[in-house]
Amino acid sequence: MTSAGRTPVRVGVFGLLGSGNLGNDGSLEAVLGYLRAAHPEAVVDALCGGPEVVAARYGIPATRLHWYRGEYRTASRAGAIAGKGLGKLVDVFRTAAWVRKHDVVIVPGMGVLEATLPLRPWGFPYALFLLCATGRLSGTRVALVGVGAAPIGNRATRTLVRWSARLAAYRSYRDSPSRDAMRAMGVDTSRDEVHPDLAFALPTPPSPERSASPPAVGREGSPEQAGTPIPPSGAPGPVCVGVMAFHGGDDDRARAEEIHRRYLDGTTRFVRTLVEEGRPVRLLTGDECDAPVVAAILDAVDSPLVTAAEATSLADLMKETAAADTVVATRYHNLICALKAGTPTLALSYAAKSDALMAQMGLAAYCHPAREVDADRLLEQFRALERRSAELRQTLAEKNLTAARQLERHFTALTAALFPATDHAHAMQEAP
Repeated sequence: MTSAGRTPVRVGVFGLLGSGNLGNDGSLEAVLGYLRAAHPEAVVDALCGGPEVVAARYGIPATRLHWYRGEYRTASRAGAIAGKGLGKLVDVFRTAAWVRKHDVVIVPGMGVLEATLPLRPWGFPYALFLLCATGRLSGTRVALVGVGAAPIGNRATRTLVRWSARLAAYRSYRDSPSRDAMRAMGVDTSRDEVHPDLAFALPTPPSPERSASPPAVGREGSPEQAGTPIPPSGAPGPVCVGVMAFHGGDDDRARAEEIHRRYLDGTTRFVRTLVEEGRPVRLLTGDECDAPVVAAILDAVDSPLVTAAEATSLADLMKETAAADTVVATRYHNLICALKAGTPTLALSYAAKSDALMAQMGLAAYCHPAREVDADRLLEQFRALERRSAELRQTLAEKNLTAARQLERHFTALTAALFPATDHAHAMQEAP
């Protein structure tokens, strides 16, 4: 019971959290920050992909999302296929039992209503449908908060996503194309709002002080001083290049290797040119699966000017990008970290969400297609970006202030929609 004699509200968080994707975990961190500030009485736990990581890092109890541990591995043997099939049935009862224990379940951000990367319908889309359906049946409010959506070609995936959205008690989106995509799928979005990505609610790192000489850098590890190497005054500045194990989207499976080879070759050529010009380059990732791309670029360029960051959170990525002169990045949350840090950024864009984000932040002209990386054209755009660096830093500072105000309104609306009793109680306590 709370000090006022009320039973504390029980809140669950749901998603592929703690599974190695820094953007997903950053969205969770932002929602936990909101809950701890606005609803400190709430009892929070998670149903997620990496329960051990979530419990250790965020201090909340966590349960594994899928009964079958090999859910996201390709099943070729009869035993694995049978295990996956049985898991689908077991997860119906596991999900229902977990949902019923809560007053509210929040799906924090993430691209849960899109298939811009390869996705099987009976993986996460099925899990999300189970969540929303059991929430509706049990009376638990399920909220899709600041999520991403996109048109989906696969019929089964599209059906599961559409019904998940329809069954949710609350929906908000991280950009207008997401809301438009759900409207096109037949979801009534008339009451759904659009706000900046939840990661914009995370703390911004302090602006770095430029050092008189660069720290020692190495091929594998971090420099002696955390963050991107800073060259001597007057020397070319450091560049962060965020890479990704990019193989196209869900509809590109037949061309996946060709797309990946073109992306890797173009990005490698770009990095090599920067190094030949004396620019320190810091390679960033956003998911554990990106490591082979980093290794391939390090092998191909083979220069002490190229180092790899060992970021384990969006806060780490923001520190890296804040210390850079310029950022070129592929993953959506690499872009957010750079933009939030106020660093001029060029997007290797693989989906409409990246284009929408860059437009929102005043950098619409600085997008390059990740499916067809042309190193020469990319260098032209990069140099044009750097010529406007001072102007764009001012633009980003203004846009970040606007995003912060919009997210404050988002969290206020979330409280009104999901916690009406506690919202009323807080108002009574604050009244003179």
